[in-house]
Amino acid sequence: MLVLGIESTAHTLGAGVCRNGEVLSNAHDIYKPKKEGIVPRKAADHHAEVFSEVLSSSLSSAGVSMEELDLVAFSQGPGIGAPLAVGCTAAKYLSLKYSKPLIGVNHPYAHVKIAEHLTGVSNPLVLYVSGGNTQILAEEKSGFRIFGETLDIGLGNLFDTFAREAGMAYAHGSALENLARGGSYIELPYTVKGTNLSFTGLQTAAARALKEHPARDVAYSMMETAFSMCCEALERALFLTRKKGIIACGGVAQNRRLQSMLRILAKEDGVEFGVAPDEYNRDNGAMIAYAGDLLYTKKGTKPPEAWSPAPNQRIDSA
Repeated sequence: MLVLGIESTAHTLGAGVCRNGEVLSNAHDIYKPKKEGIVPRKAADHHAEVFSEVLSSSLSSAGVSMEELDLVAFSQGPGIGAPLAVGCTAAKYLSLKYSKPLIGVNHPYAHVKIAEHLTGVSNPLVLYVSGGNTQILAEEKSGFRIFGETLDIGLGNLFDTFAREAGMAYAHGSALENLARGGSYIELPYTVKGTNLSFTGLQTAAARALKEHPARDVAYSMMETAFSMCCEALERALFLTRKKGIIACGGVAQNRRLQSMLRILAKEDGVEFGVAPDEYNRDNGAMIAYAGDLLYTKKGTKPPEAWSPAPNQRIDSA
């Protein structure tokens, strides 16, 4: 099956093409706010402006045309309402114009499934870490089960907010990771509640620490603390579920220090660890195409007019 996937949950407008699980293309364009967070209307305007170019690039790289497609998939949620609406509207338009079936895809589900596919780790315990989400989950017969999650903000949100507090022009996790290199540790709040996490206390303390310590030291300490919290909660869930493998996925899973800590955890506990290449951990259209193929094969779909964005959609209820 030849599938086009459209991603638009936050700052990335992506279009990817997959054929029977093989990624043929994965084009994207990122809205990059400076000295502010994601402004929903600005992100939506960006996505609308670059959509045609990104779509054309993806189709050209894949060597296919719209007429050849078998299915159009789009990220339905969770995400920011305005940019989600752009992706949904564009997907509906293409579906109706070219008479292709349409399917909505849960964004975290796509992250998990592309990671499973590319790493080869089957039936894993998943650490999903992104801007808006931090969850520990696994798939069961009835669907996904959340074993632990953030009780307030996502890990990526913590990092982006801190980066703005530190005066960074482009508040993004990758820039913060570079800042943290070579830092020294200072004590910051550490909050794990069973297999759940809380990051707002860490966020507040890190912002205050900037007044007394170098930004490099605070950034390093915040990351070490947050990643240690995730590892503790994940290991607790690992003992509970007795899974034989773990994977990390989502935008923050690109962080090399987090990957290193998870590899150590997996080695000590005698389980397999996998993480997909960065291209598939950042928001991207290829993962939507891949997951759309799985969902369409499993469940079929419904008419294009029946689909709508779902900003608060959860993976355990999608």
